[in-house]
Amino acid sequence: MIHVQHLAKRFKKFQALSDISFEATDGQVFGLLGPNGAGKTTTLRILSTVIEPDHGTATVGGYDIRTQKAQVRSQLGILVENAGLYANLTARECMEYVGKLHGIPTPTLKQRIDGIIADIGMASFIDRKTAGFSRGMTRKVVMGMALVHNPPNVILDEPTAGLDVVSMRAVRDLIHRFKQEGRCIILSTHLMNEVEKLCDQVAIIHRGTIMASGTPAELMASQHATDLETAFVSIIGEQALMDEALREAEQEKRK
Repeated sequence: MIHVQHLAKRFKKFQALSDISFEATDGQVFGLLGPNGAGKTTTLRILSTVIEPDHGTATVGGYDIRTQKAQVRSQLGILVENAGLYANLTARECMEYVGKLHGIPTPTLKQRIDGIIADIGMASFIDRKTAGFSRGMTRKVVMGMALVHNPPNVILDEPTAGLDVVSMRAVRDLIHRFKQEGRCIILSTHLMNEVEKLCDQVAIIHRGTIMASGTPAELMASQHATDLETAFVSIIGEQALMDEALREAEQEKRK
């Protein structure tokens, strides 16, 4: 279980989070949705103990992110959107490295890696060095690294980004299996159809504040919408999406 209590975070003049509270329970998928810059990434970085909040706290598997960081990391597997790989290691070696950091015995580690290879579909490149991997291949390896210690709590940030249709389906099947195993899953994605299919509870975050929460059906009903995308736009407003498009255009100009 992941329990978030009144998180707030400021970066110089920018208030990234104002007062975020939610609870993601075991055996369910909790969707954290919002436009770019809404505060999702900051929330996930705080939960993974990469940064500390200015106010509030959270617990992961009963361990506090401020005072019990090592225990939190042992309980948590996190797939971040822009994670990279060790270019001189093979895909297998990347997972072995993370597994050894977690102190997993060699026979157990080999068994887990073999299971991940089968689940995600990495057999064709598992023993290749990761330099030059496509985005989809990289995403698969990073997911394997996040799961190799068999964490009871999992954070997935855009897990299907860059994957082909078959691989996307495999990831979604894996998420369903996590639910059946009683794990707690937080899913952050821009794919609303994915949220409708996978998520039991959803929180919509905008400008560092949770604007609405509930089941996908409850959010759609609250906005008299026939799909979650329409409800999402209604909740955060058209202007937020226009602001996001302008930010992305500016980022492209700077490249």
